[in-house]
Amino acid sequence: GKVKCVFIDPPYNTGSAFTHYDDGLEHSIWLGLMRDRLELLRGLLSEDGSLWITIDDNEAHYLKVLCDEVFGRPNYIASAIWQKTMSVKNSTRHFSVDHDYVLVYARDATRWTPNQVAASDKQHASYKNPDGDPRGPWQSISLSARNQYSKGLYSIRAPGGRVIDGPPAGSYWRVSEEKFWELDKNGEIWWGKDRNGIPRRKMYLSEQGELTKAPQTIWFFDEVGHTQDAKKETIAFNSTDVFATPKPERLMSRVLEIATNPGDLVLDSFAGSGTTGAVAHKMGRRWIMVELGEH
Repeated sequence: GKVKCVFIDPPYNTGSAFTHYDDGLEHSIWLGLMRDRLELLRGLLSEDGSLWITIDDNEAHYLKVLCDEVFGRPNYIASAIWQKTMSVKNSTRHFSVDHDYVLVYARDATRWTPNQVAASDKQHASYKNPDGDPRGPWQSISLSARNQYSKGLYSIRAPGGRVIDGPPAGSYWRVSEEKFWELDKNGEIWWGKDRNGIPRRKMYLSEQGELTKAPQTIWFFDEVGHTQDAKKETIAFNSTDVFATPKPERLMSRVLEIATNPGDLVLDSFAGSGTTGAVAHKMGRRWIMVELGEH
């Protein structure tokens, strides 16, 4: 009842031969082994804790049903898609498989709250200052919305002379006419480079505090790393006996960023190359690693 986050990267049961573990169990045996471990792991989780499992299509959907049974369907949170490869595998017979899944379950979904994710470089780069606004970088947001607003229907004359009869059909300006011209007077309206565009409101980076966003279910490799990143990280400390299927540190960072805070306890009972413990340590989390093999 004390572990805030359990992350496991179990054998995917693909039938492949790997040096460090058996990955070719009969389907029902694999599910039985996973059930035993999931039941134990559930008991180790805190009431506001969560379970994260990386898996591929070979067993993902069967594992989802098994987790529903052990944790309860209401405690299923999401299936994140991790883009694990950078390039297309043209040698494939059917499809180039570019992703794995990250199944997420809460011990109790009513008590588990994910942390926001730090904004990407791309999100930061969307703030610019083309007009030299003294308040610094900004991005523009639409001034129209579909929500009905009694004071949201009026015409506007742009500084360049264009008359804008109103917001797009079926929508309303978000602010009253009085508020609109107040914003314009304060330099908070963007009319486009020619000063004749549809008006948009400036949102300043300085007013946003630390840029964050809600966790999303598609994780691209440029944000969370890919399998080649993981191999390079593993080779850096052990080039003679390289673990076959490590996970990149940025992937683990994303999981722990969402699921934990500094000081929380993290458990990985399929420790493998030790990435979970390494990242947890760097992020100021306490950690327990369990590994059956001598590696």
